[in-house]
Amino acid sequence: MTVPLVIDTDTAQDDCVALLVGLLDPAADLRAITMVAGNVGFDQQVRNAFMTLNVAGASPVPVYLGSRRPLVRAWVSAENVHGDGSGGLDMDQAGREPEAEHAVDALVRLAAESPGELSIVAIGPLTNIAAAVIKDPDFAGNVKSLYIMGGSNNGRGNITAAAEFNFYVDPEAAKAVFGAGFEITVVPWDPLTLRRAVFGQERLDEIAALGTPLSRFFTRVCAATLEFDRKVGIDGTTHPDSLTAAVLLHPELVREASPYHVDVETAGELTRGYSAMSWGVHGLEPNARVIEDVDADGFYEYIRSLLARETTPEREITGL
Repeated sequence: MTVPLVIDTDTAQDDCVALLVGLLDPAADLRAITMVAGNVGFDQQVRNAFMTLNVAGASPVPVYLGSRRPLVRAWVSAENVHGDGSGGLDMDQAGREPEAEHAVDALVRLAAESPGELSIVAIGPLTNIAAAVIKDPDFAGNVKSLYIMGGSNNGRGNITAAAEFNFYVDPEAAKAVFGAGFEITVVPWDPLTLRRAVFGQERLDEIAALGTPLSRFFTRVCAATLEFDRKVGIDGTTHPDSLTAAVLLHPELVREASPYHVDVETAGELTRGYSAMSWGVHGLEPNARVIEDVDADGFYEYIRSLLARETTPEREITGL
């Protein structure tokens, strides 16, 4: 039994790996990729998505262009972290065109066509998801589950001391989504990513030694982020986005999770995007399941096994 899903992404670094999960895992029925403003320039994100499709050698998956800016704020990038998001790789994009339908319309349509069946993996700012809620009051009810990479569980941020990037970029969207009635699972930056989804040098060397197009792609797209992570005291590459896709498809990777009431700060001068995760002692009804621990070794072996697959890219990727 496969899992019908859409990946909503701001494709750079680990977002590319998350797309590989959706494209290559036999458990996944990836029905669409929707693009949202986030990590790097919007058009570059789209190029990165098509390049990832190419290196996977996968059947075409429709790509829909969504929100090019947050709901009410100016866009903030993470290009200082990710560079162009692809490690300088490039390919001829001629003939690679996104769908004409807007991503928000596609999300609403796909959920309505299969009510209670479609899961969404949201690994960028939540602008498209919030806009879909505004457009269709039935949208949240039609979605089976929403897996969100975002926030920190009462821990440190990665763009400010208080905030994780995805929630910081569009806090109004994140706040709206947590109040919309979805069945939500959250993969937080701190502590989960920092403790369980970092690949150190030994593991990176093992992946590089695979010698497949996928492993070479992984090494290149992660290179800029690895350099940044080491400068800020993280000894390896971080993989919260691919972890989010993986735990949807393989719930056995989850070791510990608890219900929380999650809300997002939109007004604070120092705490914009802060995710307040209440663990059940403040009189608030839970609105999300927050993953607290995963099988880190199992997750790494899962990603490594995907990258060991031999694929045949249709087009040459310059620099691979």
